[in-house]
Amino acid sequence: MTEPANETRLAAAAMPLGLFVYTLLYGGMTVLAGVLAFKQVQLWPTDLAVESGIFAFLLLVVISSTIAQLYGEKLANRIVWWGFVPLLVASVLMQLVLNLPASTEMVEFRSEDLAAFERVHATLWRVWMAGPAAYIVSLLLNVWIFSRLRGSSEGASTVSLMARGAIASALSQAIDSVIFITLAFYGQFAITNLLIGQIIAKVALSLALVPFLITGGVAFARWLDRR
Repeated sequence: MTEPANETRLAAAAMPLGLFVYTLLYGGMTVLAGVLAFKQVQLWPTDLAVESGIFAFLLLVVISSTIAQLYGEKLANRIVWWGFVPLLVASVLMQLVLNLPASTEMVEFRSEDLAAFERVHATLWRVWMAGPAAYIVSLLLNVWIFSRLRGSSEGASTVSLMARGAIASALSQAIDSVIFITLAFYGQFAITNLLIGQIIAKVALSLALVPFLITGGVAFARWLDRR
């Protein structure tokens, strides 16, 4: 076996399993967040609403914070930037599929399904444009705040980890909401209820769920790395 091949094998083997798993999951969530964002769900019992991409996006926050905690801020920022790759590939494939002719069977017997598919995905272009803008600003901000709150202390307690995760997520997700909702939906309908609901939901979920998700995410990655 040649020397370069040996070095490639060693480099692959040296990558922590936790980092490998979270990197795969991160790429999937970047694409899914944009697709889910088309539907707005009601925040019962109010008339406020939230776009469904929030659920995948909160996982992106958790994953990026977990990577920053275990593998460093620099690597977390790198993964955030590389998250554009699956977004770009997905958008190109979506345009390709929309422009390819549908099968004869689908046109003849499932025309309603075809029309629904094309109607939904053809109007996603603003979401696909707004998503990356909000994505890069909010996730880089999340990693920066999360890392700055850590300070120079390497041995962060569980309470400190949970608090840092909640604060960083709440602040970055509020900014994300303003950017995404404005770029994606302004002019299509009155966005006030959606914008308010989005901010409330993201801040509330950041405070209620993110601390526990990050704690669990860090513990799971450490367990994977030991294996």
